[in-house]
Amino acid sequence: MLEELKKTLLESPIVKKGEYNYFVHPVTDGIPEMKPEVLREIVAIIKEKANLDIDKIVCVEAMGIHLATALSLETDIPFVVIRKRDYGLPGEVPVFQKTGYGEANLYINSLKKGDKILLIDDVVSTGGTYIAVIKALQEMDVQIAEAIAIVEKGAGKSIVEKETGVPLMTIVKLNVVDGKVVIESTIEDV
Repeated sequence: MLEELKKTLLESPIVKKGEYNYFVHPVTDGIPEMKPEVLREIVAIIKEKANLDIDKIVCVEAMGIHLATALSLETDIPFVVIRKRDYGLPGEVPVFQKTGYGEANLYINSLKKGDKILLIDDVVSTGGTYIAVIKALQEMDVQIAEAIAIVEKGAGKSIVEKETGVPLMTIVKLNVVDGKVVIESTIEDV
């Protein structure tokens, strides 16, 4: 089922950002072009495996937006974007995130206590974004029915689960070895 996703991941160029091996892929970077069949595969596996008894899909700007959009269109569940800029709206919650390659503030709007959500983003590597966002959502008393990262790289998944107590579903686990992407497993292998 994930043949196009796996194929395009294996073709990903690698860019070195300090000590961080950064793979460049349409799901995680928007380049090269996104093939619709890759998004269809991702949405199909999420619909098959995830808890979709939710009120809202929540994604993180920018690379979660296309994932949330595709999933929303297929499920008729509305989505909310955690943004990288503040708007000063009532109830806005700031979140500080630190990743393997940078840090920034994020801002949560349009969520309230008791909302049942699916949190989706492109990749988990260090866990910084997921930990910051999940802890903020927990403080808001938002129910995280499902948390999903399309790509798992490094130890981020286990760090997120340990730090937050929230299970993190990943679709593809990969590593970068000798300047190339190596797929270690997929959700279909589990």
